[in-house]
Amino acid sequence: MTGPGLHLSQCFGEVDGVEDVNDADTLSACQFDETGQYLATGDKGGRIVIFNKAEETAYEPYAEFQSHESDFDYLKSLEIEERINQIQFLPPTNNAVFLLSTNDKTVKLWKVGERKIEFSGERDPSSLFPRRLPVSSATIVASPKRTYSNAHNYHINSISMNSDGETFVSADDLRINLWNHEIEGECFNIVDIKPPSMEDLTEVITSCQFHPTHCHMMIHSSSKGTIKLGDLRAKALVDGQSKVLQSPDPGADKSFFSEIIASISDARFSPDGRYIVSRDYMTLKLWDVNMESSPVLTIPLQQHLTSKFVQLYENDCIFDKFECCVSGDGMFVGSGSYDGVFKVFNASTGKIESKVRMSTMPEATEGSNFKFSEKVLHLSWSPNTDTLAVCGSNRLYIYNGIRDCKGSSLISPEARWEDEVDDSTL
Repeated sequence: MTGPGLHLSQCFGEVDGVEDVNDADTLSACQFDETGQYLATGDKGGRIVIFNKAEETAYEPYAEFQSHESDFDYLKSLEIEERINQIQFLPPTNNAVFLLSTNDKTVKLWKVGERKIEFSGERDPSSLFPRRLPVSSATIVASPKRTYSNAHNYHINSISMNSDGETFVSADDLRINLWNHEIEGECFNIVDIKPPSMEDLTEVITSCQFHPTHCHMMIHSSSKGTIKLGDLRAKALVDGQSKVLQSPDPGADKSFFSEIIASISDARFSPDGRYIVSRDYMTLKLWDVNMESSPVLTIPLQQHLTSKFVQLYENDCIFDKFECCVSGDGMFVGSGSYDGVFKVFNASTGKIESKVRMSTMPEATEGSNFKFSEKVLHLSWSPNTDTLAVCGSNRLYIYNGIRDCKGSSLISPEARWEDEVDDSTL
């Protein structure tokens, strides 16, 4: 690790070489709840593990259950993988934990909490009619509450819970549907970009998220590098009434790979909802929702891979979907890369605060072969502490910082940037 701030506090999972890891054990989703008390991970085998904060900075396993099973679509002759694509917590209710999980086709609502199980104990010798006394024991049980299915023809890439605590959206490549979590058999289509002829298809939806406080606002990103901000109050279909955030056209610098690396794999609101953080293949970008022409800050992440595009294209790594995260106080942003590395940046200056390499192998240099199998795709930041959860292969790493979050804004209103960050600082 270089730079101050983060230190490893916990690691869960078997420590083996990446080549020895069973594919079903590879983590594919990671998410904190809104209180920071619970942390959930999902894997390619359809399992979810929930961790509970036992101490101030320490987490311990709370529950593990099978969320999705592999299935087969007989109409399309396609296998539906059990892989968990995303997890979203619902607002806390009593002593139970409610969460949404999704694979490529089906979203499920789960309730996880204590359940008392009664069983027969020892006989009561003082009783006139001896019988076994009932004994109860509490255990953690995951119960499926609702299943939201048959609403997506394409692979679901993201789900997002609304701040009203009642509705959520699910997005696939071409459509976004709005659900009430109490009703599993009905949803409303709010974004539809499917053209009359699939030959005219030029972009797909890559992610979506509700505004953290305004229940009528949401964003969705696309493979063209655009972020669209929609208002559910304006029209039933929000794709035609959107504010579009887009980087300037590169012009003569376009290449065969330009459209691929411009695709936004993840986009998230800042905690106050004023700014948006997006991740494409090469950069992190910070956007002001009131400034559509260009991002206020562009942070290069892996410019050293520019010369390796052909290799990345041949091994399909150029299509990897990296997530981004924002600290609970909005002061820092983070995202992952290859060779087991993830980086944390100051959101006000774009300068690197921490570079962490999770692998125990020697670090690759610019002239050597990077370990593309050791990729950091999924990470999540606790909303109220400097706790960062990072997924690496089949292992979950939990890092802690040096100060607690205070709830300040992501970017001060008077601060504006026009120039990109100098890559030499990285």
